[in-house]
Amino acid sequence: MLDPLPEWPTFGLAEDVRPVLVQAQASGKTLVLATLVALEGGGPRPVGTQMVFAEGLVAGYFSGGCVEGDIAGHAAQCLEDGEPRRLVYGEGSPWPDIRLLCGARIEVFLERVATDDAALAELLRLTAARRPALWVSDGKRRVCGPPGEATMWKEAITRPYEPVPRLVVVGWDPAALAIAALGAQAGFETSLIRPKGPETPPPIPGVAYLRGEPGEALASVGLDAWTSVAVATHDLETDQAALRAALPSDAGYVGLLGARARLPERLARLRASSVTESAIARLHAPIGLDLGGAKAPWEVAVSVIGEITALRYARASGSTSTSPPASTAGAPAGRRSSASA
Repeated sequence: MLDPLPEWPTFGLAEDVRPVLVQAQASGKTLVLATLVALEGGGPRPVGTQMVFAEGLVAGYFSGGCVEGDIAGHAAQCLEDGEPRRLVYGEGSPWPDIRLLCGARIEVFLERVATDDAALAELLRLTAARRPALWVSDGKRRVCGPPGEATMWKEAITRPYEPVPRLVVVGWDPAALAIAALGAQAGFETSLIRPKGPETPPPIPGVAYLRGEPGEALASVGLDAWTSVAVATHDLETDQAALRAALPSDAGYVGLLGARARLPERLARLRASSVTESAIARLHAPIGLDLGGAKAPWEVAVSVIGEITALRYARASGSTSTSPPASTAGAPAGRRSSASA
């Protein structure tokens, strides 16, 4: 039995439904996984968007209108009879009174997934190991595995998953705290590093706290292609230690908070520390999108999370329009944010 959808759709703030899949599995709840499999007309959510329905649990959204309520009704039926469903909203829909305001046409695939489902277990295992995964299902038969290894067949839908994006903030002032807080709210697995900081962690929900030196702390987190590092300490030595560890790593993004005028000096110190030119060229400095003079903590946070997000989607689309700054040339004027000190 599914509960009615809450009046305030806070469930739609969850972009990644895997944490709810973990909750459902841990509590032994059979769930219904809804996947947006086709889109025409520029709808509000891309193909691959998902919702999860289980007793006492719901996450994700497709349109923000009445579509979710109707899908919830079909999910309840799917949960009861186990039959997969393909729902159409918009042109060609059997429910012409349910429309997306943007005029789009979407198709949503529903499937019941038991708590002991092998594909679900494999998806969560790969997620915990920070490895990409591919979900393949026709609603009756399903498999999950690393891309290129999972079996596919004609009738099945596929849904790729990347590791959960991770954010590591090195710093402790209000701007660093705002970056960490916004990152956690935006769905990043977020850590804050404050070397030799107080034993009490920062009062920010969803943020892990590390007190080690930058190199040691970053190594303990693990820097992979889905990890972004924001260096924002205002302490030259700590900044340099963090950059020496982060720039040669596999981190997908490394940004430095600081004044443009000090950047040549910082780059020279990195070169003197044997950091290669190719590693230095990856540095985003000053950090963040250009918001036209914004310097308040939350403004800096918006610019940083915005830049990381823009780069992530640019890479996913194969675009070259958003690229690392020309740091080695001293970060020429006209490109970067005012998120500096």
